Amino acid sequence: MLSEPTKPTVLSVLERELGQMRLIAATEEMSLALQRASRSLYVRETADFACAVADASGRFVAYPQGIGVSGFVGLDVSEAVRVVREREGLEPGDVILTNDPYTSGALSTHLPDVHAIAPYFEGEEVVGYGWTFIHVSDVGGRVPSSVSVRNDSIFAEGLRIPPVKYVAAGRRVPGVEALLRANSRAAEQNDGDLAAMLAALDRGRARVAEVVADHPGGLAQIGEHARAQTAARARRALGRLADGGYRFEDYLDNDAVSDLPLRIALRATVAGGTLDLDFTGTDPQVEAALNMVTQGRAHSWVLTRMFALVGTLDPDVPLNGGLMDVVTFRAPEGSVLNAVAPAAVGVRHATVSRVNDVVSGALVQAAPDVLPAASSGLVVPVVFAPRASGPGKNLQVVEPMVGGTGARRGADGIDGRDSGISNLANNPVETVEASIGVRVLRYAVRPDSAGPGRWRGGSGLELVFEALEPGTLLARGLERTRFQPWGAAGGGPGACTELIVNEGRDGEQRLVVVDTVPLEVGDTVTLRTAGAGGYGDPFLRAPQAVLADVLGRLISVGAAARDYGVVVSEGLLDEAATAALRSAPRDERAWWGRGAARDRWDAVFDRDLLDHLDVALRGLAPLDRAPRRRALLHEVLTGLPDGFPRTDASAAALTAARARATTLVEALAGATPAV
Repeated sequence: MLSEPTKPTVLSVLERELGQMRLIAATEEMSLALQRASRSLYVRETADFACAVADASGRFVAYPQGIGVSGFVGLDVSEAVRVVREREGLEPGDVILTNDPYTSGALSTHLPDVHAIAPYFEGEEVVGYGWTFIHVSDVGGRVPSSVSVRNDSIFAEGLRIPPVKYVAAGRRVPGVEALLRANSRAAEQNDGDLAAMLAALDRGRARVAEVVADHPGGLAQIGEHARAQTAARARRALGRLADGGYRFEDYLDNDAVSDLPLRIALRATVAGGTLDLDFTGTDPQVEAALNMVTQGRAHSWVLTRMFALVGTLDPDVPLNGGLMDVVTFRAPEGSVLNAVAPAAVGVRHATVSRVNDVVSGALVQAAPDVLPAASSGLVVPVVFAPRASGPGKNLQVVEPMVGGTGARRGADGIDGRDSGISNLANNPVETVEASIGVRVLRYAVRPDSAGPGRWRGGSGLELVFEALEPGTLLARGLERTRFQPWGAAGGGPGACTELIVNEGRDGEQRLVVVDTVPLEVGDTVTLRTAGAGGYGDPFLRAPQAVLADVLGRLISVGAAARDYGVVVSEGLLDEAATAALRSAPRDERAWWGRGAARDRWDAVFDRDLLDHLDVALRGLAPLDRAPRRRALLHEVLTGLPDGFPRTDASAAALTAARARATTLVEALAGATPAV
């Protein structure tokens, strides 16, 4: 019989803070145990996992400060726990497993992210939970690795696991275990990852038991104190932003169903250290895997830019669910940020990357000395799936490719690193070649990709590899191939992304949307990721800093002259030629550097028109909105040159297209019920 819990005592502030530090240490110990035990490259090297401890509320009390994915710090396990508790109860030694956004309270964000929750007991009472997730290698579905932007519903994306007991009273449930193995192309890798998750939860159970033994009945007090302290510090940090309302929009390159871009729109309101994010105006959910399930509530995965801002302003703020207490969130049901079933969600990270850029664009207006220009705006896990199966045939991520970090006042962006939605590490080339049937030919910073500015954006990356056996290429989240990452305060945009199979050879393919691409032995894959936006007028950048970038092969001699007005000859700065070039008359720079394609698009489809379209579309059923939007926009584009907005159009053509768009939107608004 389980013993009765001891009557709780009131803990001092010092005891609560020490308890919080012990729980943070426990989460880091859990994380190290998981990482060391994992069998998959994406966990062991890339660190696509996380661990946390929650109190009885289901909200996180403690989260690692520097290991694993940071973006899930605001998750809540209570709904997944409720489902299992009401169905069959909880007892010591249980572990709940789930990966389904629709039945877990949006705990999981796509099916390969498998979440495990262990109730921690004090006597007969559940006083907290251990939590961990791993991005597993494969959960079945239409394509290897389970994720493709072309999946049209969640049923194509693999095995959905509603909250179920994977371990009951300390013993794995054989039927659940068999079901998981039968629905994966990488069952052995998944088995190893699940075992690593259980080891992490066991480690957490032991450490939480120590805290509970020292402070009977005190875990709830520690949790309330930890979240309250973090929320207070977050309010102080956000209090440095100017109160007011700010708007911004940005686009995904396309909706993966057509060539039409997908808009993310934001009204941000800053007031007294709190932040309200209203995504009304964001485009409808689509019949592709770009959707995000939030169930209409503030979700940790769409708030990562806010977390980064608070962490920048207060680098020592403890990570826990208290960060969620300073923000409110709205997104219309049926939009790409509040999708309804059965929307596919596998590439939701591409959409959230653009959310980060939109939040930056809104808040840089409130704090121009703090917020950066746009980051590279993409995370592309490049997957090679061998055609043959058997021992040693690994379905693995070659590299989780990102670009650069946006520049800000006083600091260049970081080259080849962008932790906008996750702080994933790269895979060492030696480990890649030892684990996957490819040879890496080049892995380097990409020249001439950074957005020019007084402080330049971070450069993108270039990856070139050769297939050593027949297989399949997947590149989920390929973005910024059309609209460049924007610069701010006179800074220029970063270069667009490029993905090429067999570059410079017969049969060269330049790809924008990737489902599955067959590769034969000797085929090469080249991915050049976008650079980030610059900040400030590039002609004000110190000439010596430009020279250093030329010598470091980050920018070319031609780009130095064209973008910065700096002349470099034979490795030396030509001061006279530079002075002459910089003193020549030139057009005044716009505050936003969005790039030519975005400027052309906005000339036809501006903010007010698209806001009006959004209101009209919301008069339709959720699943009817995206097709109707596509039909309307395509009708407008028939009067513009092929390839628009990458290709230019005359002023007359732009004016005519704008008038046609206005007429069509007004007609739709008149034909649909008022919202």
